[in-house]
Amino acid sequence: MKPHIGIPEKKLHASTDLLTIVLADQVTLYTKTRKFHWNVSGESFMELHKLFEQQYSLLESFIDETAERISKLGSKTVGTMAEFSKLTTLKEHPNKYPSSKDMLKELLDDHETVIISLRKHIDKCADKNHDAGTADFLTGLLVQHETIAWTLRRYLI
Repeated sequence: MKPHIGIPEKKLHASTDLLTIVLADQVTLYTKTRKFHWNVSGESFMELHKLFEQQYSLLESFIDETAERISKLGSKTVGTMAEFSKLTTLKEHPNKYPSSKDMLKELLDDHETVIISLRKHIDKCADKNHDAGTADFLTGLLVQHETIAWTLRRYLI
């Protein structure tokens, strides 16, 4: 059954298209953070190992919430790595195992890319799609990514 929530179907699809890109970015960032958690080494090993675990756990909850938001708006949620790889705006680096500092920098860059995208998506959802709920949802994600970026940035000072 389609939702009847005061937003035309075309605009709901526009919002879910944006959310699908957000979801793909979240999954890519989750996977990258997991990889770094598994492969971090050096003087700050345990601290960064725990930091990355905390961050991928947060990302896991963002992924689930984003997928559920797509469903609430009446669309199906993509769920394969092939789909995520086609939709993500983030770059992966197979067979690369950066230093701890480079891991932090790469994750920071990715979170900042997500933040910039989220700002654009928030404006589109609010202004063009008249979807205040999704704009609010994305604003909550934005704040979370800003906090993660701030934490990563503090390691690089």
